[in-house]
Parts: sequence; C-alpha cells; structure tokens
Amino acid sequence: MIDVVALQSLIALAAHGTVGAAAASLGYTPSAVSQQIKRLESQSGVPLLERIGRGVVLTEAGRLLVSQGREVLARMESLESSLRAEAAGLGGTLRLAAFSTGVRGIVAPLAGDLARTAPDLALVVTEKDPADAVELVATGQVDVALVHSWTGVALPLPAHLCAEHVGHDVADLLVHREHRLAAREQVTPGDLLEELWASTAPGTICHDWFTHMFSAHRRPPQVRFWSWEFASQVRLVEEGVAVALVPRLGRGPLPARVVPVPVLDPIPRREVRLLWRETMEASPAVRHLRARLAAVVTQSQSLDQSLRLATDQAIPSRMSASETIQE
Repeated sequence: MIDVVALQSLIALAAHGTVGAAAASLGYTPSAVSQQIKRLESQSGVPLLERIGRGVVLTEAGRLLVSQGREVLARMESLESSLRAEAAGLGGTLRLAAFSTGVRGIVAPLAGDLARTAPDLALVVTEKDPADAVELVATGQVDVALVHSWTGVALPLPAHLCAEHVGHDVADLLVHREHRLAAREQVTPGDLLEELWASTAPGTICHDWFTHMFSAHRRPPQVRFWSWEFASQVRLVEEGVAVALVPRLGRGPLPARVVPVPVLDPIPRREVRLLWRETMEASPAVRHLRARLAAVVTQSQSLDQSLRLATDQAIPSRMSASETIQE
C-alpha cells in the first residue's frame, strides 16, 4: 500500500524542485522528506528519483506516480470534505493565506468573528503575496487564500481552483499636505512623472500595477524608496521625501501631514477574491468561512465602503487626511 504522507512528499518535491524546498513547504525536515521518498521507492519497487549533479530529478516512474498521485489525493480530500459535511459541528484547522493589507483589513475582523461563531475551528493565517498564495492553495499547502488582482494585471488561476468575489479596493496617491498636488481633486499618471516615489519591490503584484499605470508614457517615474510595508511608505510621504500609491484597504487613519488624492485614467482598482480547491467545496469549515466573510464585509460599514466598486465614470470621493479608512 502506498504511503499517503510519502506520496505528498514526492508531489511537493516535484512542485518545488529540491528536497529542502519541499520540506519547507510541508513543515518537515529535509531528512524526513528523503526518508519518506525512500520508503515510497521501497513500496513501489521502482526508483522514483535520479541524481543529476548535486540535485535530483524524477524518473519516468516518479512522474507517473506524481501525476496519478495528485488525482488520488484530490479524491481523498473531496471524500474527507464530504464526510465532514455529514458530521455535526465545526472543528479542526483551517489554513488561510492572504496579502498583507487583506490580513489587516479583512482577515483580522474575520478571525474575531470565527472565534465567536466557530470556537472549535482553529484558523491559521499566513501572509503571502497573491501569486504565492495561489500556489499554496493550488498545491494543498493551505485550504483557502484571499488574493487581489489589479485591473489590467492578470493573476492566473489553475482550473481546479474556485473563486468568489469579495469586493473591490481603490488606491490613492498620497502626498505631503504642502505638496503641489495636495489641493487637486484628482490626478492622472501624466501628472506624476516628475515625482520621487516610494514603492513595493519589483516582482510584487502591486509593483506590476505601478508599472502598468505608467505604461502609456515613454518613461517610468523615479523610485527612490523600495518598501514592502505601506505603513513605511506613508511615513516617507509624511516626511515629504516621496509620494506613494497606497490602497485604502487596511490603511487606517492617515497622519495630519498626509493627503490622499484620487487617481484617474486609469483608476488604481483591484478585485479581492477568496480561493479554494474544488475538492474542498463540501468542507463545512470552508463553507462557514465563506458565509462569515460575506457577513463581516457587510456588517462593517467602513470595510464595505472600502470594497465598493469605483466605476470608470465615477471619480472616487475625496477623503480628508484625518479620516479613518479601512485599507
């Protein structure tokens, strides 16, 4: 009989390329993963890996086992979800990956709600950029993922993932209150080419949108400060050394010296979605989380307002610098 845990290790190795990366994704040591794969070779009676230089690659038998093994594990997960749906009560662990502002603006109130409505359900949250979160849920390393994708910047989803719309979020240009654009009702990318910027790092989905926003112009704006945290970007704006494009979701109250200015042509807008595998469709925990997520967004007036769709015909309403905004 093929060992399911060992099969998961082989599939993780195929997905991540090295024993070390596979072990990290599963929460095991590299030694444990190697032992599990050796046990799988012993059970199957054929070599599953071959060494090439300092690395390893799957043999033809290994690739066959990974391909069919994924289907087996998917059927087992679907069966487990169906069985849990027949059982009473909500329990166990539910693993969720989410982007940073989503953790602050959405997941935090959701976690509080789940603690009250499903106290036996342990929610485990991992902060990940959307592309990484998609991979985690697609490969079974988390159960659900909260992701966002900017208009005009695609976020590819594997066919076996289900997606549910949560809402839309809009980003504003943040400037110092004495900045030349602070009194403007709105700006366009063409107004911003001479500015010095704070931005997230290249390769992140937010930086992809930043690049896309200026794609119609011959040169991109100059980035002087690279920062993962929007809170750090706000602080740089407060000091008057940069401007920044910061989403409203989870943003919180702005300092008195920082002014938000709406951006048009295009509006910096992103869709927020919840993802899960088709095999988890019947899971009571996933169903409960989906229902409570919708309730949390609806019940929170500030969050619901933040996630409303800003149409291309409507200019986002101007917000005072001291107004509390859920990012």
